[in-house]
Amino acid sequence: MAIFTVIGLGSFGETVATELTRLNHDVIGIDTVQRNIENVADRITHAVIADATDEKVLEELNVQKCEAAIVAIGEDIEASILCVLNLKNLGVSKIWVKAKTKSHHMILSHLGIDKIIHPEQDMGIRIAHTLSYPIVSRYMALDHDRFIVKIVIPAQLQGAHLADLMRISSMVRVLMLKRGTTVFYETNAHFTTLQQGDLLILEGLQSDLQRLSESFSP
Repeated sequence: MAIFTVIGLGSFGETVATELTRLNHDVIGIDTVQRNIENVADRITHAVIADATDEKVLEELNVQKCEAAIVAIGEDIEASILCVLNLKNLGVSKIWVKAKTKSHHMILSHLGIDKIIHPEQDMGIRIAHTLSYPIVSRYMALDHDRFIVKIVIPAQLQGAHLADLMRISSMVRVLMLKRGTTVFYETNAHFTTLQQGDLLILEGLQSDLQRLSESFSP
């Protein structure tokens, strides 16, 4: 169990705070808006109405003892930056920040933030990928052009040989095949016949995965 601080309990911050709590972590949620505090008060460890731009307030709340802090302030960029500076002054080891604009991102990058988050942009990219390649149900970026994707085999590919499909993008690696409740971490494509509902976890360059997903699509 770890202690996390979430500053800003709008929709994004609320989601982060409640999910961390669900994962059995202690969460200090901070916001200046009473309504936001009331929304999460019974779902996280501590919900506090406080001004996180005041370093002394953060120190009194012992945020310096937390594993990581997430600054999820939305519109007020100045407040977001002040929170970051306060957290750094208090020695918080890991800081993640929601960025609103490109200039906000640039300032945060110069402050050496561990992770800069763009929820709306990330979701937009995810939706675009899903619409473009419906067979890809989940994906995770490893860097700017390499991804891990989850593909669920449709009825149209029942009985297809994995080797025939993988030949289209030979540089893509099969990390896992799940069939029902059985998981295979090592697969021989030449002896694997696909069944509807099989789940494949694949890794490779975006261009190779796109080409492969098109061949998987009905």
